[in-house]
Amino acid sequence: MSRTWIAGVAAILLVAGCSGIGGERVVVDRVGPDDLLKLRSGPGLGFNIIVGLPDGTEVIRRDCVTEVGQLWCRVALAENPSVTGYVAADYLTAR
Repeated sequence: MSRTWIAGVAAILLVAGCSGIGGERVVVDRVGPDDLLKLRSGPGLGFNIIVGLPDGTEVIRRDCVTEVGQLWCRVALAENPSVTGYVAADYLTAR
C-alpha cells in the first residue's frame, strides 16, 4: 500500500470520528423525575459536569470505557452534536 493511500484513509477516519458520523442513538432513562444525569468532561465522577440531562434526552453513544468498575460512554447530544462528554452507561437505553 502506498503512504498516500494510508494517509488518506487515516484522514477520513479522523474526520468521521469527529463529525458525529457513527454511533448509536440512545436515550437517557431511569434518572428520576426530579434529577438529571450529569454529562461529564471525562469518564468518572471526578470530572467536571458540563450539563444535566433529563430522562428522554436523545444522545449518540460513541465508545464506552470502564473506569473504577463503572462503564462510562462518550456521547454527543443528538440535538447539538458539538456538545459531547461522558455519562454512566447504566442510564442509557436503546431507542
